[in-house]
Amino acid sequence: MVVQAYQRLVDEGLAEARTGSGTVVTGRGVERAARPAGDRRRTLDELRLPISTPDDIDIDLSPGIPDLSAFPRAAWLRAERAVLDRVTGADLRYGDPGGAPRLRAALVDWLARTRGVRCEADDVVVTAGVAQGLALLAQVLRSRGTDAVAVEDPGSRGAMDQLAFWGVRQVPVPVDEQGMRVGELAAAGVDAAVLTPAHQFPTGVVLSPERRRELLVWTGLVIEDDYDAEHRYDRAPVAALQGSAPDRVAYLGSVSKSLAPAMRTGWLIAPRGLQAELLAAKHATDLGNPALPQLVLAQLLSSGDHDRHLRAVRTRQRSRRDALLAGLRTHLPEARVAGVAAGLHVLVLLPGAADDVALAERVAAAGVLVQPLSWHRRRTGPPGLVIGYAAHPPDRLTEAATRIGRALSR
Repeated sequence: MVVQAYQRLVDEGLAEARTGSGTVVTGRGVERAARPAGDRRRTLDELRLPISTPDDIDIDLSPGIPDLSAFPRAAWLRAERAVLDRVTGADLRYGDPGGAPRLRAALVDWLARTRGVRCEADDVVVTAGVAQGLALLAQVLRSRGTDAVAVEDPGSRGAMDQLAFWGVRQVPVPVDEQGMRVGELAAAGVDAAVLTPAHQFPTGVVLSPERRRELLVWTGLVIEDDYDAEHRYDRAPVAALQGSAPDRVAYLGSVSKSLAPAMRTGWLIAPRGLQAELLAAKHATDLGNPALPQLVLAQLLSSGDHDRHLRAVRTRQRSRRDALLAGLRTHLPEARVAGVAAGLHVLVLLPGAADDVALAERVAAAGVLVQPLSWHRRRTGPPGLVIGYAAHPPDRLTEAATRIGRALSR
């Protein structure tokens, strides 16, 4: 246990092993500061996947879709009944745009325990998913004169589209096997950067301890998208960056990957100097999230039902990932799978291939939908396929791997 604790501190960039000196604390943590008192629209055609998909697609392996059949219906119903038994008129009025107090308090405890996040209830803004949290940050940054941010390349196409919609230009910073090349942020000439450090999308790598330390001394705003950290299968995930620098990290998360995307429930925990403007933007957008689902989620978190659900889902997801990888090893042995054992997708690299859009087209012709890696790139780079596995049982994933292998081996 002691060895594991030291290793986790090293993984999170808070300590480092030095020859002759043992493991020493780096001193990168930052204490909390005291609490202070034009858009670019894109058409639907621009946002569509750039491959033609036949009507007979019957295995959709798009990344980011969880196992919706695992939604905890019984636990949700119990929590809903418990909430309705004690809900008051005050709970049903127009509330704080930052969210229901019970959910904010439950998130503080849960995120501290599971992700190492440091915050108070008033620091939490409940959002309609990570997408809205990113939109609120984009609006506030624009109002402050920031019209460009650094993004991972390759990185989340959805995040890039969201930023572009709000008129924020993206400056691509390359990603390698250690995550974003943080040393290139200074040359990017930006004051903010969007990262997925716990499990980079789409490469699946984890930001290395050395680069975490570099990032913690960088002077810009770090926007941390912690989109699927609940799903690590070989060990506990590294803690969120926010816990090391809460005054310089805006932390985003949601239940889209743990419960269902249609819940449209997430959270934004930003440095306190941004919070008043973010709350004003949230209020102007929708006056706040619906109250009852917030109270039900708070009940799930506080009762432990959400943790029990996640434990069960992780077991299912690991078996699905194993089935897909076994199938690919058999039917596409030349493929290399990047990243760690985590999340809801894998990145498959294909040495010798040239055009991953053409590869995705061939796979689609076999009835399987995957995404080309180039769809998530800003600059040219090695081709690959981004394959989601969470939404299908092992036998369907084995069948999908067989079809992929046949399509790409012709």
